[in-house]
Amino acid sequence: MTRPFSAVLTSALLMATPAFSFDINNMNRAETEAFGAEVRAYLMENPQVIMDAVNTLEERQAAAQAQSDVDMVAVNAKDIFEDPTSWVGGNLDGDITLVEFTDYRCGYCRKAVADVEKLIKTDGNIRFIIKEFPILGEASVASSRFAIAVRILHGDDAYKNAHDALIAHKGGVGDASLTKIARKLDLEAAPLLEKMNSDEVTQVIADNHALAQRLQISGTPTFVLEDRMLRGYVPFDGMQQLVAEARKD
Repeated sequence: MTRPFSAVLTSALLMATPAFSFDINNMNRAETEAFGAEVRAYLMENPQVIMDAVNTLEERQAAAQAQSDVDMVAVNAKDIFEDPTSWVGGNLDGDITLVEFTDYRCGYCRKAVADVEKLIKTDGNIRFIIKEFPILGEASVASSRFAIAVRILHGDDAYKNAHDALIAHKGGVGDASLTKIARKLDLEAAPLLEKMNSDEVTQVIADNHALAQRLQISGTPTFVLEDRMLRGYVPFDGMQQLVAEARKD
């Protein structure tokens, strides 16, 4: 259980001032009030102590989260990096693998598309995996179902075209709009509309949601870069720097 900040602060102050030899838990009311006044006076004169404590706490929490992410990725590595139901592009023999959990109705996922494509193109040595992770309602689910159906029936190239069309689509999502997208991609709509509601497609989405739960992913976009998790949108320059750091590890 996390200790209250006041308790942490009190402990720190006592350790910093060995002259205090009394038991703080057994002070009477007057002693408690006096001690509280001394602590308050000290903090008013040295407010940076509070910021230093907060910064240290945040650094420790970030380090703990990073290690937890590394552990979760290691445990789930096969499902993250070797899942046969997920589209794989970029350099298939790349020395770095980047995985994206995405939702077609997510504004930041749409924003990330150009940055990710630029990263993959300019780097030339990144293997890129897309995980269908619809979490923003029925339109998201229908879009993912359609994309997965396209891959099952027509392969990886057709899937990428469908993915790009869906991520750019701004209207409603239903049989009519999906039929229109299929026609633009020179695909027959009827078999896709039937396949998208199949148990096979449902299982892919269910497996991705189960994997996301194990990885404590609750939002999109979320990226897995080797053994590191990036929760949220990362601009091109930031992603490029993270890839460089991953190569050094």
